[in-house]
Amino acid sequence: MFKDLLVHIPTERSPRPAIDASVSLAMSASAHLDAIATGYASTNVPFLAEGGAAIASSLQFEYERALERAEAALRVFEVEAKNALINYGRYALNGTLADAVAKAGAAARLYDLTIVSQGDPEGDTFDNRLPKELLLQAGGPLLFIPYTFRGAFKAARVGICWDGSRLAARALRDAMPFITDAAALTTITLNASEVPPDASPERLLTHLARKGLPAKAVSLQADRSDLQASILSIAADESLDLLIMGGYGHSRLQETVFGGVTQEMFRSMTVPVMMSH
Repeated sequence: MFKDLLVHIPTERSPRPAIDASVSLAMSASAHLDAIATGYASTNVPFLAEGGAAIASSLQFEYERALERAEAALRVFEVEAKNALINYGRYALNGTLADAVAKAGAAARLYDLTIVSQGDPEGDTFDNRLPKELLLQAGGPLLFIPYTFRGAFKAARVGICWDGSRLAARALRDAMPFITDAAALTTITLNASEVPPDASPERLLTHLARKGLPAKAVSLQADRSDLQASILSIAADESLDLLIMGGYGHSRLQETVFGGVTQEMFRSMTVPVMMSH
């Protein structure tokens, strides 16, 4: 299993999904869990007639308040981590979104898995944007927890989204600790005729079977506009606890662009989703 975990604790919305899922995963895997929280400071400080000293003072105040917000979120995490008797660390950061992406992205590259919570679709916050940026910057898998999630995380029934692509293969390999521990596996392929024959769903089943991992295959045709909805429908029908999929996108920080299915999954996930880029 994963033994070295990182969780990002939101400061602008509820920290509970990230805390509940990460602490319970650390318990079940006997893993170390580090928590990072970022208090964001705006760089849009209004011009002040008093000059540079006053502007510097305003910026300092912004950064201090940001750090207070990060510390407050981490105190909630620390209570749960202590109660769970897990090994943990905690790190508070302050700065702009660019600062947070640079620091958290670099940190995530050393961990087996990074846990983040889905952005709240009703809000437009830095905490909504950071997890998406981390997917592209971390160099490893991210476990996205739905913003409605409560309780312990489990991965007894796992769905593998398979389109034969490089990113799907990366996600498959990154998720092996979950896959090998699962009680039931389901491969999900939409529009199988578009999958390269040498990486077909049937060949995936064969390779899983060689590892002693029998899986059920679900394949169906779906319109491009319905791919994400079809995946979530299969997840509900199969009572899946976790979906595994490639995360398609690129980033220039101020212009983060994701593929249609990935972007829709960010908006509408109903179960935890592990993505790799």
